[in-house]
Amino acid sequence: MLAVDVVPPAESSATLLLADLTDFGQTVECLAGADAVVHLAAIPAPRIRTEETTFRTNMLSTFNVFEAARLLGVGRVVWASSETILGLPFEREQPAYAPIDEEHPAYPESSYALAKLLSEELGRQLHRWTRTPYVALRFSNIMEPEEYARFPAYWDDPSARRWNLWGYVDARDVAQSCRLALEADVGAEHFIVAAADTVMNRPSRELMAELYPSVPYRPTAGDFDTLLSIRKARRLLGYEPRWSWREHITDT
Repeated sequence: MLAVDVVPPAESSATLLLADLTDFGQTVECLAGADAVVHLAAIPAPRIRTEETTFRTNMLSTFNVFEAARLLGVGRVVWASSETILGLPFEREQPAYAPIDEEHPAYPESSYALAKLLSEELGRQLHRWTRTPYVALRFSNIMEPEEYARFPAYWDDPSARRWNLWGYVDARDVAQSCRLALEADVGAEHFIVAAADTVMNRPSRELMAELYPSVPYRPTAGDFDTLLSIRKARRLLGYEPRWSWREHITDT
């Protein structure tokens, strides 16, 4: 296993290669001999850089990885798309319905989200050319276990986390989804990857009624079920979230 980054991480269990994926030649050299690639490199969120820099960097690096994979005959591309495609933070447009699934309209609200949406289309077209799987994982707000301690601060004011329908995903489940996407019999597909529940200690139906009363809501079996549907990932990837903040915070 080879890890590639433009700066060295604090720690890595994999062999590390320093490279800039916005340079096509370096990208080709990095992927030479690879059977598959998991592409997570990007400016990781809106507003970290300027809109122009974010779009240019994320779009170019993704194109370079996708095109290098095509050129080299890499067997599979798995990559980090984003929940932001769906319209986060739902200020200009409210959700069309909830729970949101992969059929929900795309409402990109930043250059970051727009680059992710265009990259999904790039993957679909390259899959059409090559039949190589290009699997997009629309990760929710990724959390490490030590971050769960701040979740109770959200409970008194549900508007604080309304921006992504109170969604999150444990970093360990992100890793699980990447592994499953490397093995699944799929083509150019995109999947929402979230935890099975929300960050809140109130039922999802109450949250929707209070904060999004005009949005059509389809009740689910569990009181605290995620409002970012993971049914497709469960069905086609075999994804099943194993981690929840509820295992770390018991006073709910």
